[in-house]
Amino acid sequence: MEADNRPTLRIGFSPDPDDAFMWWALVTCEGSAGEFDTGEFQYEAVISDIESLNQRSIIGDLEITAMSCAQYPFVSDHYAITACGSSMGDAYGPKLVGRKGIQLDDLKRGEAVIAIPGERTSAFAATNLLLGPGSFKHEVVDFKAIIDRVAAGEFDAGLVIHEGQLTYESVGLAQIVDLGQWWVSQHQGLPLPLGVNTIRRDLDERFGPRTKSLITSVLLRSLEFALAHREEALAYAMQFAGDTSADLADKFVAMYVNKWTLDFGLRGREAVRTFLGQMHDAGLAPEVDEIDFIDPITEKEVAADK
Repeated sequence: MEADNRPTLRIGFSPDPDDAFMWWALVTCEGSAGEFDTGEFQYEAVISDIESLNQRSIIGDLEITAMSCAQYPFVSDHYAITACGSSMGDAYGPKLVGRKGIQLDDLKRGEAVIAIPGERTSAFAATNLLLGPGSFKHEVVDFKAIIDRVAAGEFDAGLVIHEGQLTYESVGLAQIVDLGQWWVSQHQGLPLPLGVNTIRRDLDERFGPRTKSLITSVLLRSLEFALAHREEALAYAMQFAGDTSADLADKFVAMYVNKWTLDFGLRGREAVRTFLGQMHDAGLAPEVDEIDFIDPITEKEVAADK
């Protein structure tokens, strides 16, 4: 077999069904319809939970990486956002859940301890915007353990992300507030930005003008390929799903791989600016003067630039 001498780019994403679904073709180049063409580069998967990817983005070693939208202001000097690959809560999203009897006012008064998945997650930023920064007690917990530990009485409430949004009721917990619904109600229907896909700014310098846009085109094709070959992409995602059932994974993918994932569009971009602006106003993040969204470009357009 002939050696593949194309440069390798690392793409960081979480093991959650939606992320693995999106980049199945990109990192495996497989599919019943034939090999997926990744163009000038080959891609290597770096799979880690989102809070770990948030922290790793500070180092900035990954060429492409998912991160919480709330993390972006801290690394915007090194990364730009690709127009595709986002996770948006369209009137749904992370939830604050608790044992029955725990109310939102209990959280606002600081009378309950909330288990959270990480202090740089968008879910935690939205919780701060809802309750007020510094007004509540919290402890960082592995996101997979939050539901069980709240149910066991170790915490009064939990901030659940990923598939936990769909499973918390199975252990007797109740919803206190859906942050996606709350956000939409406060911002004229704008979706809640949760995860963004980002690309290192220096790639154009390393590989040529508009490389970031060309890579974004490949990312978009990977998304479209997965949606066109849903069963195969889900089968790949299930390798990382643990105890999550195929039906639950499929439902979660449907929630977070959608029109916003293919392209933010004007409303999605407005949502990101609004969210990050409110984070800055609340003292949760530095101000981002200009948010770059990298749009796709064809190889023909790249060649015309050279």
